[in-house]
Amino acid sequence: MARRILIAELKQETATFNPAPTVYEDFRIAVGVDMRESYRGTKTEVAGAIDVLDNDGRFEIVPTMAAASVSGGYIRSNDLDRLLNEMVDAIRDAGPVDGACLCLHGAMAGESEDDPEGRVLSEIRSALGTVPIVVSLDLHAVITDRLVDTADVLVPYHTYPHTDHYETGQRAARNLIRLIDGDARPTVARVKLPMLVRGDELLTAGGKFGEAIRMCQRTEQSNAGLSAGVIIGNAFTDVPALQSNVLVTTDDDMALAQREAEHIGRFMWDHRELFQAQLTSLGDAIRQAASSDGLVVFSDAADATASGAAGDSNAILGGLINASFTKRTLIAIVDAPAVAEAYRAGVEAAITVSLGGTRDPARFTPLTLAVHVKSLHDGQFSYEDGTAAQAGRVCVLAMGTIHILVTERPVFVVGQRVFQSHGLNPVDYDLVVVKSPNGFRTWYESIAGLIVSVDVPGSTSANLKSLPFRNCVRPIFPLDDDVPSPFESN
Repeated sequence: MARRILIAELKQETATFNPAPTVYEDFRIAVGVDMRESYRGTKTEVAGAIDVLDNDGRFEIVPTMAAASVSGGYIRSNDLDRLLNEMVDAIRDAGPVDGACLCLHGAMAGESEDDPEGRVLSEIRSALGTVPIVVSLDLHAVITDRLVDTADVLVPYHTYPHTDHYETGQRAARNLIRLIDGDARPTVARVKLPMLVRGDELLTAGGKFGEAIRMCQRTEQSNAGLSAGVIIGNAFTDVPALQSNVLVTTDDDMALAQREAEHIGRFMWDHRELFQAQLTSLGDAIRQAASSDGLVVFSDAADATASGAAGDSNAILGGLINASFTKRTLIAIVDAPAVAEAYRAGVEAAITVSLGGTRDPARFTPLTLAVHVKSLHDGQFSYEDGTAAQAGRVCVLAMGTIHILVTERPVFVVGQRVFQSHGLNPVDYDLVVVKSPNGFRTWYESIAGLIVSVDVPGSTSANLKSLPFRNCVRPIFPLDDDVPSPFESN
């Protein structure tokens, strides 16, 4: 008789400095068979796990519930309760299972719940009993004691920008199979690092963080290795557990797990000064773009919807207008009232709109702009990994050489498809503004002549000292001076 394996997903990365809350309707939800169908053929953890289990041939996959949202502000309490209760109910209704593979993000935060994933994982454990539970995580997860104590194995991404979602799902499923077959007994070591990190050294293809990840991979691939990773947390999820962590899980070898976790942790700590973003002022960035040949890409990490920002920053747009920038420019913004005005006017209409500052008004003052409506769209499109977006209605506004993609709801402005799906091809422009700290590089490095990380205001600014941290571990680098080494007592 086939062993039954439960699959579930819960994902949203929270930026607590973003005042616009996340609500239930922001989540893309699939239940039961629909969950399996909606992830078929995608490059996601769910698809990776299902493919490994299917290929093994001994398992019956039990899809329960998948709920995923674009990153955003804290989740309202009632909406979070509804979401978590529905997930636990779906899992209880699935009946007895032999194991569970859960795909979580790890950096969710509710209005009154600092650890939604730990909470739901504890409730899932109560519902399932002692069966093996393996959890895949984003490497920006906030690691809490509940996560570590409740899961049998935590399996984090190994790439930044994240290109190994599918492979991480595969790694998680393979670990689950070993546990179900009785071939492994997990022993977990954790090293806590009081540091928040940003910047290009996090690029795993070449930075120091990549060196640390390769140490993790060597450990994971050793005879006793099960899973290893450096989980740097999401610097904008300001909750009490926020800091970096090294997690190493071995097969019944705690000494090895502790030794490797400390070795990797010391490497990260010793190089902490490098893990800070190098930012360029807006004025200097515009001057560079004006004098450069080929495509220039501005990274507006401060308003990165991929990191949880509101997406309504008009700081770069305003700077370009004030500088009389005349090159062909492509930029995105979230502004539901502006979309509604464009829909009322219709395609090719000349209108005056107030743009920006509708979701984070304390940071951004609306700009009054004379534009024409270039096109209108229903906002239905798929990202590069095959998952569906929920943009709401969309319009493209033109103001001279500047084209503005305006969405009713936040979307990931990371890859090229968010633009291409609305008739805008980044290669046709001289300047493209993305709302992503580094994930965009996967899609733009091959076509960009220059990439500039711009220092502008926002709830996800890489200038961490500009943000009002109140809850994270303290003292912590780089917010505080003379942070004691976590290894001083060892």
